[in-house]
Amino acid sequence: MPPTNPLSALHVVPVRYNSDRYAEDDERGVDAYADSGVYGTIGASVTVVEPVFPEDRRTEIQSFNLGLLNSEIADAVAAARRKGEPVLMTGGNCTHITGVFGGLQDAHGPAIRAGLVWFDAHGDFNTPQTTLTHFLGGMPVAVCAGLAFPDWRTESHIVAPVPTDRIVMVDVRNLDPAEADLIHAVGIPVVPVTPVDAGSAFNQAVTDLAERCDLLYLHIDADILDEWYVPDHGTREPNGPDMATVLAAIDAVMSTGKVSVYAVVSVYAGGPGRARSVETGIELIRSGLAAWKRNGAPVF
Repeated sequence: MPPTNPLSALHVVPVRYNSDRYAEDDERGVDAYADSGVYGTIGASVTVVEPVFPEDRRTEIQSFNLGLLNSEIADAVAAARRKGEPVLMTGGNCTHITGVFGGLQDAHGPAIRAGLVWFDAHGDFNTPQTTLTHFLGGMPVAVCAGLAFPDWRTESHIVAPVPTDRIVMVDVRNLDPAEADLIHAVGIPVVPVTPVDAGSAFNQAVTDLAERCDLLYLHIDADILDEWYVPDHGTREPNGPDMATVLAAIDAVMSTGKVSVYAVVSVYAGGPGRARSVETGIELIRSGLAAWKRNGAPVF
């Protein structure tokens, strides 16, 4: 295992946007997280850098606008990684992962072997050729992999697309048929969130990925949980795992000692189920940080 950072410092990137638009009447949990004190629960010194969309550059092209916002996210991530600090991204949604990879490449160079462990009820691996809805929120992993919207990818500072053999998908229990075919065709492992014992498909896939990568980005869309936990989520799904199961899986990924970025996104904090949704987000952050603290992060 490489030398690890004990998480004495934590760089938080709260994203107050729904894709490329400011989250009106829904602060995506970022204020609630700050008010709860959850960022300080591991005893780290905390730096918060909140990206702001450059409205003077907004266009009518949403994919380009997503790139503009993700450029700001990339700058925030890169600033932390250049100092060797782990990054926690909160708020926002899955369209903001491109900024994370762009920031990692800015800080460590495009040849960095960064892997993605993707916890989500959905694959977000559609392209314009496979999608049933043309919803850009269903495409960001494919964008990172260089399969769609080069304007979004390059504006996000991703110079080298993420190889598909550096991606592991967890759960993704609702896939479009053509999306599922594409995931299979490019060889991305799709593993259940349970069990997480040494011989499980989950553990084998995560262990193999960690051994082949310099660092990991652990991404949690709150809709990986059963819909009970995220009553306001726009794409909540039934028949999902409970909190204890997801936390055990998060701990297993953290135990690799390779996680440099941890994200908890898509907590909708503006509807009638706000209290439960925010509680869910806080628990994912609190428990994830505790597991991260126990296992450390890679030092560069």
